[in-house]
Amino acid sequence: MAPTAIRLCCAAFRWTPVVFISAIVVWSYYAYVIQMCILTVDSVTEKVLYLLLYHPLLVMFVWSYGKTIFTPVGTVPKKFYLPHQDADKLMRETNEEAQKNILIEFARNSNLPVQNRTHSGAPRYCEKCRCIKPDRCHHCSVCGTCVLKMDHHCPWVNNCVGFTTYKFFVMFLGYALVYCIYVALTSLKYFISFWSGGVGHNMGKFHILFLFFVAVMFAISLISLFGYHCYLTVKNRSTLESFRSPIFQSGPDKNGFSLGKYNNFIEIFGENKKLWFIPVFTSEGDGVTFPTPTTSTSSSYQTMGTTSPSTIPSSGDGVTYPTRTVDLDSDGLLADRQRWMEEGDLDSNITNGANKMSSSNQNLITSLQE
Repeated sequence: MAPTAIRLCCAAFRWTPVVFISAIVVWSYYAYVIQMCILTVDSVTEKVLYLLLYHPLLVMFVWSYGKTIFTPVGTVPKKFYLPHQDADKLMRETNEEAQKNILIEFARNSNLPVQNRTHSGAPRYCEKCRCIKPDRCHHCSVCGTCVLKMDHHCPWVNNCVGFTTYKFFVMFLGYALVYCIYVALTSLKYFISFWSGGVGHNMGKFHILFLFFVAVMFAISLISLFGYHCYLTVKNRSTLESFRSPIFQSGPDKNGFSLGKYNNFIEIFGENKKLWFIPVFTSEGDGVTFPTPTTSTSSSYQTMGTTSPSTIPSSGDGVTYPTRTVDLDSDGLLADRQRWMEEGDLDSNITNGANKMSSSNQNLITSLQE
């Protein structure tokens, strides 16, 4: 284990992106309200109109950002954790079939409501937390715990985006985009005036210049990110699931949790339409069980047959990839480290995961030939 001083330094360093974004927001308030609206805009009506529209957007943006940062992640209920004797027995066991049987027996005896599994049909197990993972749950190496319906770990909020925070995260992206577009559009006239030499030669003109540039740059980056998460929302799919399909008894199915666009939206934003765009928690369910087109939320872990191979590609729409015939979780139930798709840093592990997948597939083909 790393020394306490090092761990504290790493924890403090993780707040750097949050401090950076917060500083940008504070500066943008000064540049927009003081330098532009109060000191540059001449028309009183225009001042009042700009400020009346600006502040509600700022409040919703900051509110949703704060909720994304400070809302605790959903954690696994205690009934999913193996007793110490079972966990120790599982760690000592070297035969994968015996490991699988231990997990199956515990899941059945505890009546765990789990539909997702590994390729071999075993429950998904986290060796770090020593628990069986609920559906759509993954281990975050940054948070150091298993997170319910984990989407990804976001450094810009220093928190995991999952069941308890996903609505806030999507709203944060949406309000940030609207905020940037509004600032860019309302400052465009004064930016052009400055550029053509029509604004005074004080320092305020530089604030207006950079305000416009920063708003446009952030808006461009947010458009694709917000659009992608809107797509995931209507598909009822997490970022992890868009790269690797969840495995059911019938095989991998990237649309396994999709209930239709409207119902998918309701699952995240709730039934109360008045609260859809307010940063309060309204998501449906408990983060442990999820309805599917073929099963209800009350289904439990009753059957543990070997998962059938599937011809469904394991990645997102519009791109053709080789079908994964071996689930990465099944490459040793007690591997030395968590699988690449279940770590917080997704991008940096994609290449290593692809290489490991290729090696696993080759070993499977060789064994079948023998």
